[in-house]
Amino acid sequence: MEYSESPAPKPLDFEKLAHGCSHYRRRCKIRAPCCDRIFSCRHCHNEAASSLSNPKDRHEIVRQDVKQVVCCICNAEQEVAQVCVSCGVQMGEYFCDICNFFDDDTSKGQFHCNECGICRVGGRDNFFHCQKCGSCYGVDLRDNHLCVENSMKNHCPVCYEYLFDSVKGTSIMNCGHTMHTDCFIEMHSQNQYRCPLCSKTLINMTRFWSMLDAEIADTPMPQEYMYEVTILCNDCVKTCNVSFHILGLKCTHCSSYNTRRVSGGRD
Repeated sequence: MEYSESPAPKPLDFEKLAHGCSHYRRRCKIRAPCCDRIFSCRHCHNEAASSLSNPKDRHEIVRQDVKQVVCCICNAEQEVAQVCVSCGVQMGEYFCDICNFFDDDTSKGQFHCNECGICRVGGRDNFFHCQKCGSCYGVDLRDNHLCVENSMKNHCPVCYEYLFDSVKGTSIMNCGHTMHTDCFIEMHSQNQYRCPLCSKTLINMTRFWSMLDAEIADTPMPQEYMYEVTILCNDCVKTCNVSFHILGLKCTHCSSYNTRRVSGGRD
C-alpha cells in the first residue's frame, strides 16, 4: 500500500498590520505598570488617563517601566520580548528592548537614538542628534539652524503638547524655538508671523515690508500726528526713534516692521 507524503503544515497567518490601534500596528498589548490595566499602546493609555474626571488620577505612562505584554494572537501575558513565548508569533517586526516598543509598520524607518533615549521615525541616516538642542533633527538642519539649549524639551507654544516625544513633526523657527509643523502651518494660515515665545518673525517678510513701505508713502499722516516715537524692534532687539505712522513703525536698523512703541508721541 502506497502512502503519499502529507504536505508540511503552513504557518499560521498572523495577519501582519491587522492588529494594533490607530497609533501602532503590532501583535501585542501592554500592561501599564502605573494603573495595572491593559492598553494597546502608551498613547492609548495616556489618552484614557488624561480624560479621567479627577485631575489627581491623570498621568502618563513611562515607557521604560513597562514589564508585561499580552500577545494579541494567543492572549498569553508575559515579560517584554519580541517573540511570544506561547505561540511564537513575532509581536512586532520592529522591536526596541530599551523603549519596550513594538511596531509592524517598518516603512516608518524606526530607530533608537541613544542620546535622546527614545525611538524616532524617519530613518537613522536622515537624522542627526544636536547635542545643544538635545534632540534629533533632519540632516538638512546640520550646521543650518540656530541652537537653543534643550529647545525640544519644552511644550509646543501653540498646542502645548510636549515636543520631545511627540509623534507629530516639528519645525525649527528662525529664532531657534521649536513648534509642531502643523501648528506653524496653522499660524501662517491665520497671518500670524511672529514666534509666540520671543515675537521674532518666523518667515521672510521682505516682500510684505516693501508693500508696507509703498502704502505708507502713499498715506501721509495729518499734521497733528506728525511726531516721533521710540520703538523697540522684536527682530534685532534695538531701539530707535521714527516718525509715527498708523500703518506701521519701521526699524531703522534692520528695516523690520515687527516693532512696538515704547515711548514718545501722544497716548
